[in-house]
Amino acid sequence: MQKRTLSFWEIWNMSFGFLGIQFGFALQNANTSRIFETLGAEVENIPILWIAAPVTGLVVQPIVGYFSDRTWTRLGRRRPYFLIGAILSSIALFIMPNSPALWVAAGTLWIMDASINISMEPFRAFVGDNLPTRQRTLGFAMQSFFIGTGAVIGSLLPYMFSNWFGVSNTAPAGEIPDSVKWSFYVGGVAFLSAVLWTVFKTKEYSPEELAAFEKTEKETRPERIEIQDTEKNIKKQFNTGLGMFLSGAIVSFLIYNYDLTKELYILFIGLLLVGILFIVASQLRKKKVQNGFTVILTDMINMPETMKQLAWVQFFSWFALFSLWIYTTPAVTGHVFGALDTTSELYNDSADWVTVMFTVYNGIAAAVAFLLPVLAGKTSNKFTHMIALVLGGLSLISIYFLSSKTGLLVLMIGVGVAWASILSIPYAMLSGSLPSAKMGYYMGVFNFFVVIPQIVAATVLGFLVKELFNNEPIYALIVGGFAMIISGLLTLRVKTNKRLNIDESAE
Repeated sequence: MQKRTLSFWEIWNMSFGFLGIQFGFALQNANTSRIFETLGAEVENIPILWIAAPVTGLVVQPIVGYFSDRTWTRLGRRRPYFLIGAILSSIALFIMPNSPALWVAAGTLWIMDASINISMEPFRAFVGDNLPTRQRTLGFAMQSFFIGTGAVIGSLLPYMFSNWFGVSNTAPAGEIPDSVKWSFYVGGVAFLSAVLWTVFKTKEYSPEELAAFEKTEKETRPERIEIQDTEKNIKKQFNTGLGMFLSGAIVSFLIYNYDLTKELYILFIGLLLVGILFIVASQLRKKKVQNGFTVILTDMINMPETMKQLAWVQFFSWFALFSLWIYTTPAVTGHVFGALDTTSELYNDSADWVTVMFTVYNGIAAAVAFLLPVLAGKTSNKFTHMIALVLGGLSLISIYFLSSKTGLLVLMIGVGVAWASILSIPYAMLSGSLPSAKMGYYMGVFNFFVVIPQIVAATVLGFLVKELFNNEPIYALIVGGFAMIISGLLTLRVKTNKRLNIDESAE
């Protein structure tokens, strides 16, 4: 039994919700640092305020993936999560620019990011569920197109409101400008509307049909046989957890003993806690206990080899992206244009130009989304991803040497190509190695390698900017550029099924 080939417009409808999701992410990424600074945050403290976003994704995505794999309602398997997340996200988008204090904004970011993750995570699995292998690269490319398009409009909204419609772009100290507020209102409406389109315009295969597809795939691809629950595997889980626990405990003690930056606690206490969870799961498995907790933590250490190799690629590329999102506003306003007063017209005009920069790189991502699969078909997914990441890394580093608005936009072309590739090619390389019965869960776990580098960036970059870079955030972008180049080179070591790559690049 084979999945049917979907038409272009069917793939369009199933991906359309990403347009709204990216409205939310674009507004969050381009304006959160601005909101935090306006409400009184110091530049060295901005990364720790951003930490809510990756920590939330780390917890939410695998849980949502696990339960969506096991859900079946009148709306289907993944669509209920699309809808719930969209409703909560839209509410948070209305609240965020009206935050009366910094702690309210930080808390709203936490809620907003959790809600966006509830909607977003099942969309990746949705492609694996509904599309045959040969169409998955096209499916992820379609998502990249909508991500880029939504981000273009979402990022440009404050600039549009202030320059096209005459909405005020400045406000008294401690208040968010009206141009930002109205941008978030429009984003909330767009988010919910786009997701509703996908919910009501698409269908999902029944659990029985998905089981039949999985049976066929196992017969034709025996490498997908799942790892059995053996004594050796339990010991591996225990040892992994013990190593995490000891590493987290030792480094946390050193942070305390030498009075290092407190933000580092987040990373290493988190490592300690995950180690405890692994140890507990291994002991429960010894007693033959099997539940959602043990399954989630056991499947985590039994990842396919392709997924483990892609993890390093994701780590360095998303570390670079998080440096871009956190530090572009203070780097451009301060280093490029010399504006430090957040109430000044020069600062707010420079901050608006950052939204234009984000608009350009997202527009480029949308424009090249369907070209990357063509290049991958003529070369390989690995080569295409490597070229895109190296180009993006060089662009980030080059921001240091520019002093013109036009030059900044030109560099965003390279960032846009890298962004389009990051959003599609790793998922196309990964999807063929995953069992469909656990597609949602493993796509959620794959998000760890999006989230963990963001936690590292939020803790380490803040430390570096304060202690080594004399509070000059431009150097954080340089570090991010080198990280993206390393990511591109690591892509070349990923081993994938050659026949699978040919199939995936066919359309």
